[in-house]
Amino acid sequence: MGFVTSPGIDNCTGKSTLTEMKLEELFSDKALKQKAKTALLGKLLLDKKISFDGLISFAEKSKDAQKASCIEAIEYATKQDPKIANEKCWKYVCQKLTEEAPRVKWESAKVIGNIAHLFLAKLNIAITNLLTNAEYNGTVVRWASAYALGEILKLKTKHNRDLLPALEAICNREQDKGVKKKYLEAIKKAKK
Repeated sequence: MGFVTSPGIDNCTGKSTLTEMKLEELFSDKALKQKAKTALLGKLLLDKKISFDGLISFAEKSKDAQKASCIEAIEYATKQDPKIANEKCWKYVCQKLTEEAPRVKWESAKVIGNIAHLFLAKLNIAITNLLTNAEYNGTVVRWASAYALGEILKLKTKHNRDLLPALEAICNREQDKGVKKKYLEAIKKAKK
Protein backbone atom coordinates (compact mmCIF):
# COMPACT_ATOMS: atom_id res chain seq x y z
CA MET A 1 0.00 0.00 0.00
CA GLY A 2 1.95 3.00 -1.28
CA PHE A 3 0.17 5.70 0.70
CA VAL A 4 1.22 4.26 4.06
CA THR A 5 4.90 4.91 3.43
CA SER A 6 4.68 7.85 1.05
CA PRO A 7 2.42 10.46 2.66
CA GLY A 8 4.15 13.63 3.65
CA ILE A 9 4.29 17.36 3.25
CA ASP A 10 4.86 18.67 -0.26
CA ASN A 11 8.05 20.75 -0.07
CA CYS A 12 6.72 23.30 -2.56
CA THR A 13 3.20 23.86 -1.25
CA GLY A 14 3.55 22.79 2.39
CA LYS A 15 0.27 20.87 2.06
CA SER A 16 -0.40 17.30 3.10
CA THR A 17 0.11 14.77 0.35
CA LEU A 18 -2.27 12.28 1.94
CA THR A 19 -5.35 13.02 -0.14
CA GLU A 20 -9.00 12.20 0.49
CA MET A 21 -8.74 9.51 -2.16
CA LYS A 22 -5.88 7.89 -0.27
CA LEU A 23 -7.83 8.16 2.98
CA GLU A 24 -10.71 6.39 1.25
CA GLU A 25 -8.26 3.68 0.13
CA LEU A 26 -7.00 3.32 3.69
CA PHE A 27 -10.52 2.84 5.06
CA SER A 28 -11.47 0.35 2.35
CA ASP A 29 -8.29 -1.74 2.82
CA LYS A 30 -9.45 -5.07 4.27
CA ALA A 31 -5.88 -6.14 5.11
CA LEU A 32 -5.62 -3.57 7.91
CA LYS A 33 -7.68 -3.97 11.05
CA GLN A 34 -9.64 -0.94 12.26
CA LYS A 35 -7.34 -0.30 15.25
CA ALA A 36 -4.30 -0.34 12.95
CA LYS A 37 -5.97 2.20 10.63
CA THR A 38 -6.76 4.47 13.56
CA ALA A 39 -3.24 4.20 14.98
CA LEU A 40 -1.76 4.92 11.54
CA LEU A 41 -3.92 8.03 11.13
CA GLY A 42 -2.99 9.18 14.63
CA LYS A 43 0.70 8.74 13.87
CA LEU A 44 0.31 10.62 10.58
CA LEU A 45 -1.26 13.51 12.51
CA LEU A 46 1.59 13.48 15.03
CA ASP A 47 4.17 13.37 12.23
CA LYS A 48 2.34 16.22 10.44
CA LYS A 49 1.90 14.06 7.34
CA ILE A 50 -1.81 14.79 7.44
CA SER A 51 -3.51 17.90 8.79
CA PHE A 52 -6.40 18.12 11.20
CA ASP A 53 -8.22 20.18 8.59
CA GLY A 54 -7.77 17.47 5.96
CA LEU A 55 -8.85 14.67 8.27
CA ILE A 56 -11.86 16.65 9.51
CA SER A 57 -12.86 17.47 5.94
CA PHE A 58 -12.71 13.77 5.06
CA ALA A 59 -14.62 12.80 8.22
CA GLU A 60 -17.43 15.23 7.45
CA LYS A 61 -18.11 13.43 4.17
CA SER A 62 -17.91 9.98 5.76
CA LYS A 63 -20.38 7.62 7.37
CA ASP A 64 -20.52 7.43 11.15
CA ALA A 65 -18.06 4.52 11.50
CA GLN A 66 -15.35 6.27 9.47
CA LYS A 67 -16.11 9.60 11.14
CA ALA A 68 -15.69 7.98 14.56
CA SER A 69 -12.41 6.38 13.45
CA CYS A 70 -11.12 9.76 12.30
CA ILE A 71 -12.03 11.27 15.67
CA GLU A 72 -10.42 8.29 17.42
CA ALA A 73 -7.23 9.03 15.45
CA ILE A 74 -7.42 12.62 16.70
CA GLU A 75 -7.84 11.26 20.24
CA TYR A 76 -4.80 9.01 19.74
CA ALA A 77 -2.70 11.96 18.58
CA THR A 78 -3.90 14.47 21.17
CA LYS A 79 -3.37 12.01 24.00
CA GLN A 80 0.30 11.91 23.08
CA ASP A 81 0.68 15.60 22.19
CA PRO A 82 -2.33 17.80 23.05
CA LYS A 83 -0.62 20.91 21.65
CA ILE A 84 -0.99 19.69 18.09
CA ALA A 85 -4.75 20.36 18.20
CA ASN A 86 -5.97 23.54 16.55
CA GLU A 87 -9.12 25.59 17.04
CA LYS A 88 -10.87 23.90 14.11
CA CYS A 89 -10.30 20.56 15.82
CA TRP A 90 -11.73 21.93 19.08
CA LYS A 91 -14.85 23.31 17.40
CA TYR A 92 -15.33 20.08 15.46
CA VAL A 93 -15.24 17.75 18.45
CA CYS A 94 -17.48 20.07 20.50
CA GLN A 95 -20.02 19.97 17.68
CA LYS A 96 -19.75 16.18 17.26
CA LEU A 97 -20.89 15.65 20.85
CA THR A 98 -24.42 16.25 19.53
CA GLU A 99 -24.27 13.55 16.83
CA GLU A 100 -26.58 10.54 17.00
CA ALA A 101 -23.84 7.89 16.76
CA PRO A 102 -22.63 6.93 20.25
CA ARG A 103 -19.05 6.24 19.13
CA VAL A 104 -18.80 9.72 17.57
CA LYS A 105 -19.99 11.17 20.90
CA TRP A 106 -17.55 9.24 23.06
CA GLU A 107 -14.51 9.70 20.84
CA SER A 108 -15.23 13.45 20.70
CA ALA A 109 -15.50 13.61 24.49
CA LYS A 110 -12.14 11.87 24.87
CA VAL A 111 -10.49 14.42 22.57
CA ILE A 112 -12.02 17.24 24.62
CA GLY A 113 -10.64 15.70 27.78
CA ASN A 114 -7.19 15.66 26.19
CA ILE A 115 -7.18 19.26 24.95
CA ALA A 116 -9.58 21.30 27.14
CA HIS A 117 -6.67 22.98 28.93
CA LEU A 118 -5.70 24.61 25.61
CA PHE A 119 -9.13 26.21 25.08
CA LEU A 120 -9.99 27.71 28.47
CA ALA A 121 -11.86 30.64 26.92
CA LYS A 122 -14.02 28.30 24.79
CA LEU A 123 -15.28 25.75 27.30
CA ASN A 124 -18.97 26.76 27.38
CA ILE A 125 -20.26 24.73 24.43
CA ALA A 126 -18.16 21.70 25.42
CA ILE A 127 -19.51 21.78 28.97
CA THR A 128 -23.12 22.17 27.78
CA ASN A 129 -22.88 19.25 25.34
CA LEU A 130 -20.94 17.05 27.76
CA LEU A 131 -23.54 17.61 30.51
CA THR A 132 -26.22 16.48 28.07
CA ASN A 133 -24.21 13.34 27.23
CA ALA A 134 -23.60 12.68 30.94
CA GLU A 135 -27.26 11.59 31.06
CA TYR A 136 -27.04 9.39 27.91
CA ASN A 137 -28.26 5.78 28.11
CA GLY A 138 -25.00 4.23 26.89
CA THR A 139 -22.32 3.64 29.51
CA VAL A 140 -19.35 4.37 27.23
CA VAL A 141 -20.77 7.78 26.26
CA ARG A 142 -21.35 8.57 29.94
CA TRP A 143 -17.84 7.37 30.88
CA ALA A 144 -16.20 9.51 28.17
CA SER A 145 -18.33 12.49 29.20
CA ALA A 146 -17.28 11.95 32.83
CA TYR A 147 -13.65 11.84 31.74
CA ALA A 148 -13.91 15.10 29.78
CA LEU A 149 -15.98 16.90 32.41
CA GLY A 150 -13.55 15.70 35.07
CA GLU A 151 -10.59 17.05 33.12
CA ILE A 152 -12.38 20.40 32.76
CA LEU A 153 -13.23 20.45 36.46
CA LYS A 154 -9.59 19.80 37.38
CA LEU A 155 -8.62 22.98 35.49
CA LYS A 156 -10.29 24.97 38.29
CA THR A 157 -11.76 27.64 36.03
CA LYS A 158 -14.64 30.04 36.70
CA HIS A 159 -16.93 27.28 35.40
CA ASN A 160 -16.34 25.23 38.55
CA ARG A 161 -18.79 27.35 40.52
CA ASP A 162 -21.65 25.76 38.54
CA LEU A 163 -19.89 22.67 37.24
CA LEU A 164 -18.85 21.20 40.59
CA PRO A 165 -22.39 20.99 42.04
CA ALA A 166 -23.71 19.72 38.69
CA LEU A 167 -21.13 16.92 38.61
CA GLU A 168 -21.77 16.04 42.25
CA ALA A 169 -25.48 15.67 41.44
CA ILE A 170 -24.75 13.56 38.35
CA CYS A 171 -22.33 11.43 40.36
CA ASN A 172 -24.98 10.80 43.03
CA ARG A 173 -27.41 9.55 40.35
CA GLU A 174 -24.84 7.50 38.41
CA GLN A 175 -25.26 3.73 38.78
CA ASP A 176 -22.17 2.53 36.88
CA LYS A 177 -19.14 2.20 39.18
CA GLY A 178 -16.59 3.07 36.47
CA VAL A 179 -18.39 6.26 35.49
CA LYS A 180 -18.97 7.21 39.12
CA LYS A 181 -15.25 6.67 39.85
CA LYS A 182 -14.29 9.16 37.11
CA TYR A 183 -16.48 11.82 38.71
CA LEU A 184 -15.30 11.10 42.25
CA GLU A 185 -11.62 11.37 41.26
CA ALA A 186 -12.18 14.72 39.53
CA ILE A 187 -14.35 16.13 42.33
CA LYS A 188 -11.70 15.18 44.91
CA LYS A 189 -8.93 16.91 42.91
CA ALA A 190 -11.06 20.00 42.26
CA LYS A 191 -11.74 20.45 45.98
CA LYS A 192 -8.01 20.43 46.93
